Amino acid sequence: MASQDWVEKDFYAILGIAKDASDADVKKAYRKLARQYHPDQNPGDAAAEKKFKDISEAYSVLSDPEERQQYDAIRAMGGARFAPGGAGGPGNGGFEDLFGGLFGGARQPGFGGGRAGGIPPEFADLFGGGFGAGPTYQRAPEKGSDRTATTTISFAGSIRGTTVSLRESNGHVIDVKIPAGIKDGQKVRQRGKGNAGPAGNGDLIITVNVKPHDFFHRDGDNIRIHVPISFAEAALGAEIQVPTLDGDNVRLRVPAGTPSGRTLRVKGRGVKTAKATGDLLVTVDVAVPQNLNKEAEEAVKAFAAATKDADPRHDLASKARL
Repeated sequence: MASQDWVEKDFYAILGIAKDASDADVKKAYRKLARQYHPDQNPGDAAAEKKFKDISEAYSVLSDPEERQQYDAIRAMGGARFAPGGAGGPGNGGFEDLFGGLFGGARQPGFGGGRAGGIPPEFADLFGGGFGAGPTYQRAPEKGSDRTATTTISFAGSIRGTTVSLRESNGHVIDVKIPAGIKDGQKVRQRGKGNAGPAGNGDLIITVNVKPHDFFHRDGDNIRIHVPISFAEAALGAEIQVPTLDGDNVRLRVPAGTPSGRTLRVKGRGVKTAKATGDLLVTVDVAVPQNLNKEAEEAVKAFAAATKDADPRHDLASKARL
């Protein structure tokens, strides 16, 4: 029996298809939406459950040629004007009576205990099969659970990439490829190496810890190092050689008057990953000689005499004022 819901609901819009959609288009749209909004995929989500019922009802009508023809006819006639008490005038038996007579009063299979609330048999493969006509659902087969492991690699291994071997309790060894540029604490996923399940194995998720290096220190994709320079190099400027991750040296220009603790940048000599390449950040530390020979001591004294009017602490008092 036709329902006033047929006037109020746009089944084509619910399935996201055009009014001239073919049977194949109707079926394809339903399959996609049923998988997305099935209650087993959205546990406890009332909105998803409501959406699933709506698309099931829409498919129930539009997949049946006779029902679809009746639905299209009702919508084309603007059925809302035939509602009880409306423009139909006195004696109008109401929407149900009017269209019940129009279509012979036969009960249509899409409503009141029909298939609209559940999955049609032809779509049983969507969620593992076994669906009846009512709104009872069989849980889809699930993959096995994931397993976790932890490994520690060298700093060089994190920069260049490496392979580690993990031994299971049964003696089986799993070789895991660690990508170049991995950071301390990042995870690597080995698909299909987890626990078994009806729909396949889960994954093995490995947390990678990286040993620190005595000289190179990672800062994101940048590498930081500290390099000592002499007082003369800092004061007069110099070109020095500094080591890099690649094992070679790179030239670095130290500008005249560089203070101790200044950081200079060497572009593109940091960590290389699939997405980016960092820089080498060089902090220069002015080295103070511990022992001066007589000639050097006299030279320093001469320098001190020549620069006696330069007071590096002349504004210290003002900075310290509260």
